Amino acid sequence: MEGLSTWTPRGGLTPGPVDGGRLLVADSWLVRDGRVRALGRHRERFLRACGECDGPPLRRLLEFWQDMTAALPRTGEWFPRVELAADSGELRLLLRHAPPLGTEIRVWAAGQCDPRTLPRRKGPDLDVLARVRRRAITAGAEEAVLVTPSGVVLESATASVLWWEDGTLCLPAPRLPVLPGVTVGLIQERALRSGIRVAHRERTVAELDGREVWLVNALHGIRPVTGWTGGAVRAAEPVRAPEWREWLDGMMEPLPGT
Repeated sequence: MEGLSTWTPRGGLTPGPVDGGRLLVADSWLVRDGRVRALGRHRERFLRACGECDGPPLRRLLEFWQDMTAALPRTGEWFPRVELAADSGELRLLLRHAPPLGTEIRVWAAGQCDPRTLPRRKGPDLDVLARVRRRAITAGAEEAVLVTPSGVVLESATASVLWWEDGTLCLPAPRLPVLPGVTVGLIQERALRSGIRVAHRERTVAELDGREVWLVNALHGIRPVTGWTGGAVRAAEPVRAPEWREWLDGMMEPLPGT
């Protein structure tokens, strides 16, 4: 449920969302009964993004993060979002119930040209990405893949895209405009520790035909693509995803002070 309540350092917890206009920075993650995955990495990404856009001083950011963490619910499933508002410079926490979590996903095979203005920072383009996702839903899918003008796969509207080529875990090349995904980082590190080859490659949607493809984010974790809508791309049997999902689910740790 979007906009259940909003928490700010000055106002505390109030019902409903704040109509604060455009966001400079945002970050979000899953909280399940007071447990969260890689919260420290979300903190570092949020602090870094605020610094890049000349946000509040570091001391204020650190105080906000500490107080925000204490305000998070310790029971139930939640999908909180921390925000830095563009107009007011306000720091706030949007508390939302987590939607039903998915274990697989259908993706629109028509690559959508990337509409973002700041693709490496989460927040400013959330509205335009929501419109892309709505178009995918209208086409009978649940997500859309963003591509470069030449058709190279970047990520989806709400998740990173990974795929397997034989025994190699593949992800978009670093030079491409993609968001630095927290969950992707965890997966990549585990692969390297396990001796699995990791490669950065440039592929079109059509070149993902017949491959095991994952959409990865902090909310759903790993969702294998089990269907491509509106094109001739075929989904492979997700043979690797179940074991990796189990590992990722096991990484949730108690919130500080829990």
